[in-house]
Amino acid sequence: MNGDGVRCMMMRGGTSKGAYFLAGDLPSDPAGRDDLLLRVMGAPDPRQIDGIGGAHPLTSKVAVVSRAAGADADVDYLFLQVGVEEPVVSDRQNCGNVLAGIGPFAVERGLVAAGDERTSVRIRMVNSHSVATATFPTPGGVVDYDGDTAISGVPGTAAPVVLDFAETEGSSCGALLPTGRLRDVIDGIEVTCVDNGMPVVVAAASDLGVTGYESPDELDALRDRVQSLRLQAGELMGLGDVTGASVPKTTLVAPPRAGGMVCTRTFIPLRVHASIGVLGAVSVATAVLIDGAVGHDLAEFPPPGVPMSVEHPTGRLDVEVELDGMTVRRSSIVRTARKLFDGTVFPRSRP
Repeated sequence: MNGDGVRCMMMRGGTSKGAYFLAGDLPSDPAGRDDLLLRVMGAPDPRQIDGIGGAHPLTSKVAVVSRAAGADADVDYLFLQVGVEEPVVSDRQNCGNVLAGIGPFAVERGLVAAGDERTSVRIRMVNSHSVATATFPTPGGVVDYDGDTAISGVPGTAAPVVLDFAETEGSSCGALLPTGRLRDVIDGIEVTCVDNGMPVVVAAASDLGVTGYESPDELDALRDRVQSLRLQAGELMGLGDVTGASVPKTTLVAPPRAGGMVCTRTFIPLRVHASIGVLGAVSVATAVLIDGAVGHDLAEFPPPGVPMSVEHPTGRLDVEVELDGMTVRRSSIVRTARKLFDGTVFPRSRP
């Protein structure tokens, strides 16, 4: 803490944007921390006009970072989803996009020493107790955000951040297929419930009476049906009552139409994502790979060694998933990140 202000770095990670904090700069008590973050982000308010949130779930995110408590990682990363219109701070999911900024942030804050050319940072995702390794350029021991890597949903190009995931299978639910079945029927719709880093309910778009190629705004009419699906799926997946939670996500799949493996539309949890989350894409790709799961018969699979491209409203996201039977051997993805500002944020006063 610094007077009434808090040290903060704003970063774009992948297709998300969030406020990054050192754990030591926030209250140690979770209730006090969450109260502060709501005031920092300007929630609850649909415009978040009195805070630094961007009035959308994709831009109302927080990363809390500290030195790792164990030897298997370099830093610990707690992701917090801050509500926009509701005074809610949730730790019930990971965010693979915000994850893309954690390695650079750790170097910027002196938690990890930079290499002369590239740096790899082992990151424990506290939300799921799994570890990801981020590798990014640090020429001369300084993080370089400039590069020629483009990702859909982000203007221009930036330096690549390669994310390799370990032990994401069953991250929140304890099993890759949390219900123990390839398919479940909810409200008369066949779904596959999967968790390879993100709990997701996968359904064929056609089963909900849409093509799967609609714009996010055109799918708003499905909110009630999607909410019914995810509430029932949450119970089946062992997540309990998910009424106020941001997981599971719901992803509608359709045949690809832009050279990818499958086309997707994802609700987070009820607003349609302009793209798709990193770990959500990994989980959807994993499900589609499994013969008999929803989406497998719609997919067009790339040749061996070529990344699987998941289409979404603003482009595509390439992922790599290797399965050995029903066991995930590895998952990997390329993102970009950029430091937007570094300084002091001043939360609004309490009422």
